[in-house]
Amino acid sequence: MEAFYGILIPFLGTSLGAACVFFMKKTLSDTVQRSLTGFAAGVMVAASVWSLLIPAIEQSSNAGRLAFLSAFLGFWIGILFLLTLDHIIPHLHAKSGQVEGPKSRLQRTTMMVLAVTLHNIPEGMAVGVVYAGYLSGSAKITAAGALALSLGIAIQNFPEGAIISLPLRAEGMSKGRAFAGGVLSGVVEPIGAVLTILAASLIVPALPYLLSFAAGAMLYVVVEELIPEMSQGTHSNIGTVFFAVGFSLMMALDVALG
Repeated sequence: MEAFYGILIPFLGTSLGAACVFFMKKTLSDTVQRSLTGFAAGVMVAASVWSLLIPAIEQSSNAGRLAFLSAFLGFWIGILFLLTLDHIIPHLHAKSGQVEGPKSRLQRTTMMVLAVTLHNIPEGMAVGVVYAGYLSGSAKITAAGALALSLGIAIQNFPEGAIISLPLRAEGMSKGRAFAGGVLSGVVEPIGAVLTILAASLIVPALPYLLSFAAGAMLYVVVEELIPEMSQGTHSNIGTVFFAVGFSLMMALDVALG
């Protein structure tokens, strides 16, 4: 049950953020959006290093000088996986007027939800694989360490939920449908977490690869989408400052609880 509640925490963060559409009349200002995006990027980078890549390398320590190999391979598979999804799924970022991926007749609002869903896939996998490591008992991952990652992802999911539901409202959706769109974008997280736990339980030796896979996928999202978004417009240094805030918070959570 501990793992069950743990994988739902990030989804709760997204849902609470999406609920902002009921209380806020306007979309978030550019400065606020850049701040929140920078914060999310910082959390994801810190989580990729402390919660995923370092445990992956530690798990392969018996390989000696080649202890990095499983993390290296898993990392690149994660990068290529997100790169592939980026090219085959039509999606549209809220602050961009250009559709990415193949040509599609999907509505703008649908493609905006798909854009955030792409972000959430690696986050769900990250939470799932960390809890898989904890449940297997073979990884040096504690319940508190897994909870730290869940909390970190949930904290950065809160603004992500608002960043998707408020633009959907601005596109003409009703508040209820905009909220549902924000929640729907986060549903992939617990689903991805459960599938990853099942995969890791079937193939325990694959855990280092899965940990680094999630790290690669998350870092792809950060570099491809979040960093450019937080750097747009004037006074872009605000995004950098909040990147540092998110990074240091996630680092502190992981080290203190892990």
